[in-house]
Amino acid sequence: MSVYVKDLVKDLNLEVLISEQSLDKTIESDLLARPGVELAGFFDFYDPNRIVLFGSKEASFMQLFDEKTMKERIETLFKKHPPCMIFSRNVYIHDMFYELGHIYGVAILRSTHRTTALASLLYNFLHANLAPRKTLHGVLVDIHGLGTLIIGKSGIGKSETALELIKRGHLLVADDRVDMYEASAGSVIGYAPDITKKLIEVRGIGIVNVVEMYGAGAFREDKKIRLVVELEAWNEEKHYDRLGVETEYVRYFETELPKITIPVLPGRNVATLVESAADNMKLKYLGYDAAKDFVDKINKKAEGKE
Repeated sequence: MSVYVKDLVKDLNLEVLISEQSLDKTIESDLLARPGVELAGFFDFYDPNRIVLFGSKEASFMQLFDEKTMKERIETLFKKHPPCMIFSRNVYIHDMFYELGHIYGVAILRSTHRTTALASLLYNFLHANLAPRKTLHGVLVDIHGLGTLIIGKSGIGKSETALELIKRGHLLVADDRVDMYEASAGSVIGYAPDITKKLIEVRGIGIVNVVEMYGAGAFREDKKIRLVVELEAWNEEKHYDRLGVETEYVRYFETELPKITIPVLPGRNVATLVESAADNMKLKYLGYDAAKDFVDKINKKAEGKE
């Protein structure tokens, strides 16, 4: 996925000080360069693909050197052609940055945020836009705050189940195609591609816009996935976990997510089952496991402790 400096400017509301023509540069790294050792003249491990961030510490460090030495080192930074340079709030920008920015075509940007907050915003933006992507066929729904990914073979009833859940007040995130990325270790975020946002396709009905039909509260832009529910046709030869003691997991990127398989039969209210599975998983995340509690009671009774 290509990310441009102009996207960063728009998303973080940055002020463009010079070199607007450089806003079409691509950003390839989700890491930041805080030029500490570089200002001291050490460039052996400098990565030119990183955005250069100047905060109050860098500005204070620059004052330790004479202007000629500092200009030589700053110019070396510009010669590496970073995507852009960003200054945090209240940091003095020396005239040499404007001069060198014009010469080397590097955009100089300024933020209204302090350095720590700005670094966090930059990291979140870059990681969200540059992290590896994965696309799945399924439906992502927010059920009582729990991001629930419903998967299964085509025609098994994923969209119909999601529509019933939305009627009950839950939120659609994505239907048919779910794009996802790993925001951090253990955190997989799912969302809909622009063309299918707010839309759900139901066989026999067609395309439904859930916002127009059920209101703005029926849709959210993205959601952290915390449960995967697979719908499959009932197979009498297959063993299904009746107690819920066994926990199956599925891996997306480096994150393992709990997965529940729900067999589909005529007459079963699949939406209610998915809703209950999500609520039960939410309780597990909060520390209560009904299946474990039941087994513990049985074991205590068998041991004569009750």
